[in-house]
Amino acid sequence: MASPPNPADSPTAAESVPAVLPAPGRRVPEAVHRRRWAILAVLSSSLLVVMLDNSVLNVAMKTIAQPAPVGLGATQSRLEWAVNSYTLVFAGLLFTAGLLGDRLGRRKVLLFGMLVFGTGSALSALSDSSGQLIAFRAVMGFGAAFILPATLAIIMNVFERDEQPRAIGIWTGVVGFAIAAGPIAGGILLEHFWWGSVFLVNVPIVVAAMVAMVAIVPDSRDPRPGRLDPVGVLLSIVGLALLVYGIIKGGQLGDFTRPGAWVAILGGLAVLAGFVVYEARSDHPALDVTYFRNRRFSASVAAIGLVFFALMGVTFFSVFYNQSVRGYSVLQSGLLVLPLAASQMFFAPRARLVVDRFGARAVCATGLVVTAVAFAGFLLLGRDTPIWVLEVLFFLMGTGMAHVMPPATVMIMSSLPQEKAGSGSAVNNTFRQVGGAMGVAVLGSLLSTVYRDGIDGHLGALPASDRHAAGESVQATLAVAAKLGPAGRALVRPANDAFIHAMHVTAMGAAAVALAGAVVVLVFLPGRKPRPDQR
Repeated sequence: MASPPNPADSPTAAESVPAVLPAPGRRVPEAVHRRRWAILAVLSSSLLVVMLDNSVLNVAMKTIAQPAPVGLGATQSRLEWAVNSYTLVFAGLLFTAGLLGDRLGRRKVLLFGMLVFGTGSALSALSDSSGQLIAFRAVMGFGAAFILPATLAIIMNVFERDEQPRAIGIWTGVVGFAIAAGPIAGGILLEHFWWGSVFLVNVPIVVAAMVAMVAIVPDSRDPRPGRLDPVGVLLSIVGLALLVYGIIKGGQLGDFTRPGAWVAILGGLAVLAGFVVYEARSDHPALDVTYFRNRRFSASVAAIGLVFFALMGVTFFSVFYNQSVRGYSVLQSGLLVLPLAASQMFFAPRARLVVDRFGARAVCATGLVVTAVAFAGFLLLGRDTPIWVLEVLFFLMGTGMAHVMPPATVMIMSSLPQEKAGSGSAVNNTFRQVGGAMGVAVLGSLLSTVYRDGIDGHLGALPASDRHAAGESVQATLAVAAKLGPAGRALVRPANDAFIHAMHVTAMGAAAVALAGAVVVLVFLPGRKPRPDQR
């Protein structure tokens, strides 16, 4: 158990608070305990701004692609890298950032991350070219990597054990809310301001959050961090970066057999395998790989990775269904996702109550099965299906996930010593991020392949130069059809039908992944809640 930080370590008021002794039977200093919910609100605001940014750029891409002065005239490949530069740096540094938080102090690392993220946001908003936007988005990803692990690690140090599940439930509920809030906020901003507003809006939020952090958030760290492990840290960065790059490249190409994809993926896996071997033999490892021998830890990590693999793939193609097939605007499409966010926000903070009664294994497995049922429910969707069917599916999806992520996250964090909260949070978020990136790439490639097979037979009348581009996606086909005028109308129905079939196949793939997660949970997760003395 971590000892209270020494107030002499820092002159700030927030860090001097731990000098106040905890109440009898309480680990957290009384002054920190009294303001724990205010601290959670501040941490949630920093989490929200990071998670919003993951989705808000998707809304603005069409505007950014337009020529100046409306946009930057960015090509499709440059737009993709504006998204992927953030993801690549973010995922590659998550683990290292968590380690630095444990060693240097989580509040210090969080403030650093917020400063870098806010600076990157301002620079992105003022970009003069797509190249600058790609570079500044990478800066934002660098900052975000230091924010996400620190928020969860601080929660574990300001809440008593009996309140941690509720706090983590709220933390995961914020993630769900951001899924819907990003497109909605982006749509509103783009209706009234220029494309850079979707990034500039982060700046005042970041400034306000940093002021609040200095005022009320206490610092914490591992009191015995041990020797540095630069080799392990370097191996983790290189391995994760190569793996994520290969996943992204395979998704872009729609073909994971191309050397640009599989060489990077295999290289990343090889480096990560070397990382595991090195850490297992090191007497001062950056990550104690024996943690994965704990079934609670490893099964929970796998469950989170698999559920985000399925979720991100489904939300990826649902956007195209709403906008390209059903004809909803960007803002309307964002509003349609509200049931998913609402169900997560309602159920995630309450998931602990169900876990207390039935146990984490039953709750997580049931949540994954409900999520799989929601994914399979996309088979009901066609060109004219009542939209309330989609709303019910989104609600079920959010409900299922709300009963997976909070208990799985609690299991991960409670499996590790308190002083290792930063590295535990980093492992949690790394698997979440890598799982999501793989979901978009793999399920997106499946969607693209099945769609092309379905539409190819209808593209014979097009000029040879247009056929390949028209077969890439439903929006590409519809764009070519629009250029052809009345002659292109014959492509609209086949394009919609081909996409719906591809969506059905992809949804079943996502359902299968969610069911695989349920099997992992049932086999490896303990069936009852561990006693308080079990860590």
